[in-house]
Amino acid sequence: MQRIEIKKAFQLTKIGGEILIKGWVRTRRGNKQVQFITVNDGSCQASIQVVADTEKFDEELIKRITTGSSVAIVGQTVRSQGAGQAIEIQAKSIEVIGDCDADQYPLQPKKHSLEFLREIAHLRFRTNYFSAVTRIRHQMMYAIHTFYTERGFCNIHTPIITASDCEGAGQMFHVTCFDINNAPKGEDGKVDFSQDFFGKEANLTVSGQLEVELACMAMSKVYTFGPTFRAENSNTARHLAEFWMIEPEVAFNDIHANMDLAEEFLKYCIDWALKNCKEDLEFLQQRQLQEDKDAMPLVEKLQFILKDSFQRLTYTEGIEILLASEKYKKGKFQYNVKWGIDLQSEHERYLVEEHFKKPVILTNYPKDIKAFYMKQNDDGKTVAAMDVLFPQIGEIIGGSERETNYDKLYSRIVEMEIPMKDMWWYLDTRRYGSAPHAGFGLGFERLLLFVTGMTNIRDVIPFPRTPKSADF
Repeated sequence: MQRIEIKKAFQLTKIGGEILIKGWVRTRRGNKQVQFITVNDGSCQASIQVVADTEKFDEELIKRITTGSSVAIVGQTVRSQGAGQAIEIQAKSIEVIGDCDADQYPLQPKKHSLEFLREIAHLRFRTNYFSAVTRIRHQMMYAIHTFYTERGFCNIHTPIITASDCEGAGQMFHVTCFDINNAPKGEDGKVDFSQDFFGKEANLTVSGQLEVELACMAMSKVYTFGPTFRAENSNTARHLAEFWMIEPEVAFNDIHANMDLAEEFLKYCIDWALKNCKEDLEFLQQRQLQEDKDAMPLVEKLQFILKDSFQRLTYTEGIEILLASEKYKKGKFQYNVKWGIDLQSEHERYLVEEHFKKPVILTNYPKDIKAFYMKQNDDGKTVAAMDVLFPQIGEIIGGSERETNYDKLYSRIVEMEIPMKDMWWYLDTRRYGSAPHAGFGLGFERLLLFVTGMTNIRDVIPFPRTPKSADF
């Protein structure tokens, strides 16, 4: 008999047939006459209940059916006598495929804290909480590729190992074949990377943007979706050392078209989640309301994003609003507010959650706090940058129109002391048929934080990489 997934078993229109399910036991309870076994196979949030007449099964077999054990069960579908699901299975045969030591198994049938589950990340897929997040993560990946494919974009695989620093921040992981205790050094006493595998210093990428721009100058509409790395010693609930980025780049787009694309993209992904992740979103909503009864329900929060156009204003206008706020006047911001600062999350969330009460797109940031590749505005002080700010998250997208003027770009690279030997190829795109173009980066895990309503970014990626933590 061919196995049927539990999700499809619930969709059966004909009740009374015989089916084979395979999965993992969530709970077993009962008495001497009957045992009730709940089984889940990860295909959906719901587990299916199996009813086993104890007279038909060996006592030792029943004892082996413990939380966490894997089983294969053949039985007849019947209408469920209890509330919560339409069908259950009357077991005819039960096989324990994999035993589970019930005394040692960390995931007992009770509520576990998310902090505890991070310590056993190799097992947390088996919980309702994390399986819901994992299914939503998959759907968001599918939505992203679908969005760009439908609009004629080409996906570009940009390198994970690079010799350039896209952000100019220097917080990168080094890649080397050297014995770090015995690396060759030059006459100046510094490590001689000319003897290393790549013949130069190499790092894990912080962004695929520079490389995807090269493809943009021929393919017009491109995007990259891949892992990126930041060696930033930050232990906040919003930072990871390894995370995934979606970075579209569009030729002949200016900053305004870039904002349009970003808003359309975010709304598409959220709408996709509402249409394709209903069961998992409702489960997460129920759990989160148990923790905070006053919180906006998750589904309502997602629907709220779709209702209105995002508010658009300049960085300077945003600073003026913050300075005029009662919160600033009463000294309730932790960080100071003045023109030229890199806005903190509390500033961004004030604009979104308290002032405008909807997503915000800030533009025209001071050039001194932004990357070298952003188009310089005529005022000489700002660049054509844009950040999309969301409730709960703060910045969810950062992007810009790119600088196409060779001399301005060259001067900015020199000013920021970025090694020219690593940037010659990027400058070439401004010498050979340059064209206006714009793009942005969306942190995938930031999007998932918002869509799932989770509060810690470590809970929306299977194996979080953070300072002092690279387990599993």
